[in-house]
Amino acid sequence: MTGNIPFPDRDTVAEKLAALSDADKSFLTLLMENAAQDDNLLDGLRRHLDLAAESRFLNSLKLENLGLWLGTDAPDRLQIRLMETARSGQHPAYQAFRTGLSRSGGLERAYPPVVR
Repeated sequence: MTGNIPFPDRDTVAEKLAALSDADKSFLTLLMENAAQDDNLLDGLRRHLDLAAESRFLNSLKLENLGLWLGTDAPDRLQIRLMETARSGQHPAYQAFRTGLSRSGGLERAYPPVVR
């Protein structure tokens, strides 16, 4: 059965994103350093946002801070995919994440606007 389940799985990544302790940030930073893990990270992020959207209590500030942290710390190659994920849902959970991601300026750093 080895090789069928990605490591880390989306639930593990979602748990790390939800807790976002210093140890979780270290784990996620290592994950972001490996381009082969991009899909696992983004699957976990979507899972986390979906769980937040289903939750009875929406912690918008925590989601905004997650967007801010990811936008600041994620490598350039992930910035467009993070923004696509943030824009993929209309629920306030996705909007709060998108707000933090936009505030981080990560997309603008990765792809500066062309001045003519």
